[in-house]
Amino acid sequence: MAKNENLVPEAENGLNKMKYEIAKEQGVNLKDGYNGDIKAKDAGKVGGNMVKKMIAQAENQMKNK
Repeated sequence: MAKNENLVPEAENGLNKMKYEIAKEQGVNLKDGYNGDIKAKDAGKVGGNMVKKMIAQAENQMKNK
């Protein structure tokens, strides 16, 4: 498996939607396609907040079992 492949391919659309929502919340201007021109700091904000949100969702699922 390549480093950037999704473990659950069916989740790709949801992850992309989350990425753009978080980018908008953080004031990061993402566009469709190539975004290699954004600052590493901004990419880190988006990725870091995605991870926080996914961890919170997983914790809630575990709590509710």
